[in-house]
Amino acid sequence: MDILFRGGRVFTPRGVAAQAVLVRDGVIAAVGAESDLARRPHETVDLNGGLLTPGFIDAHMHPVQAGLERAKCDLSEVFGLDAYIEKIADYAAKNLDKEWIDGGGWDMSAFPGGLPHREQLDFLDRPVYLIQRDHHAAWVNTAALARAGITRDTPDPADGRIERDAAGEPTGVLHEGAMDLVGLLTPRPTAQDLLDALADAERHLFSLGITGWQDAIVGSYAGSDDQLPTYLAAARSGKLRARVVGALWWDRTRGAEQIEDLVARRASAEGLDRFSATSVKIMQDGITENFTAATLEPYCLCGGTGLSYVDPGKLREYVAELDRHGFQVHFHAIGERAVREALNSLEHADPANRHHIAHLQIIEPSDVPRFAALGVTANLQPLWATHHAQMDELTLPYLGEPRSSWQYPFADLLAHGTRFCAGSDWPVSNADPLQGMHVAVNRTEPGSSVHAGYPTAQTPFLPGQRIDLATAMTAYTAGSAWINRSPAGAIEPGRPADLVVLDRDPFELPPGDIWTTRVRMTFVNGEPVHERP
Repeated sequence: MDILFRGGRVFTPRGVAAQAVLVRDGVIAAVGAESDLARRPHETVDLNGGLLTPGFIDAHMHPVQAGLERAKCDLSEVFGLDAYIEKIADYAAKNLDKEWIDGGGWDMSAFPGGLPHREQLDFLDRPVYLIQRDHHAAWVNTAALARAGITRDTPDPADGRIERDAAGEPTGVLHEGAMDLVGLLTPRPTAQDLLDALADAERHLFSLGITGWQDAIVGSYAGSDDQLPTYLAAARSGKLRARVVGALWWDRTRGAEQIEDLVARRASAEGLDRFSATSVKIMQDGITENFTAATLEPYCLCGGTGLSYVDPGKLREYVAELDRHGFQVHFHAIGERAVREALNSLEHADPANRHHIAHLQIIEPSDVPRFAALGVTANLQPLWATHHAQMDELTLPYLGEPRSSWQYPFADLLAHGTRFCAGSDWPVSNADPLQGMHVAVNRTEPGSSVHAGYPTAQTPFLPGQRIDLATAMTAYTAGSAWINRSPAGAIEPGRPADLVVLDRDPFELPPGDIWTTRVRMTFVNGEPVHERP
């Protein structure tokens, strides 16, 4: 039987309109006036004055890792040293059989200079490994350092740093590639653990209206295991219902010889309905708060210009070869030098491969027009573009001016005709697309944020870089669908009925209230996969 969505407005490629949508056999059959569509027997979904949108598609996230962390010592819902210690102690007491205490979600802004210390975790005699919220550092205790054999004489890996005190002793913070020194010693999840983590993540994402995503690291990184077998098993068994693209991890310890392996990994997913592995993720730098983001000029206070994880000259060669093999390249670039290096490597790439650069925290102004000129999509993580504690206490002092004013230039990119997609980087930050849209429009923290009480949280961050709600919502729907080559992403006849019913119409709300919008129902191929109680 057909399904008729009625009683509200619809977000279509042509704008928001008071229309109805008819779904037949899992496909959008018609969009128009209710009187024209209600002529044959149908079930009815009453929008109750809310908004019907396409299913949201997150262009940059890590769901399997998120699912694993939700099942471990999860610090993401609390803030501050006292709260972290209480949570860790409670988890340890409830898991006396665990050899390691592992998990993550701590925030750098909870610690002076962004750095916790091993001694804060030494109340436990078991080794502790806790990944930072941004996944660019880990906090470990003395027992974990001893288990890994890390001492003052241990050299830093080429792509990371062991934080040390003035006497040269490791403090318990491992940056970037140094995370593996301990992370790879933690207990490995079983194949079933990984499948359970993916299933838990998918349920959570459906509750937020997310019906598809690009997993931004499918491979072994920062102590995590390769998720490709997990996705293949879930897709082959029919348990994966979302539409997913995996971005295969570019091993920065290797060179062009790994492309043959990437081609084989891509081929292993060919013919699957719900999963493909057609993208390659290259992490070109780190993050600003630990001085690993690649900058053009030295950081204030500490000096240094960060790290380019792949030599820029070789990067051009690698990207050209990936492009020739028909891969999409998905870049991580935070600092302005990394953004420039990514753009330089894409100068002669085929835009048909739909390359994109994620994060884009700092863009030197002369590079802004190059995105549209080269056909490179800007993969936005809007939630980060606010006056949150980490921004005000760490990022701004380290960057200085004028570089601080070059951050997240969404409006400037849009003015030059840049194509947008959008994502969350979950579990680094909240997966809720509506929270991200709120920030894109307001450049302030959503009212529900953990840091909403921070003194400047409701002061717009570089307000000239705001974009309108329709542009932001398009980035989370049609924009990300384009990146993933998904048939969904828009409400128009012939598209799969991946749909979301919102409890209110955010286009009719004051901009400061966009964050209050919630998902009532989520559909994939016309079948309900989430309904709010």
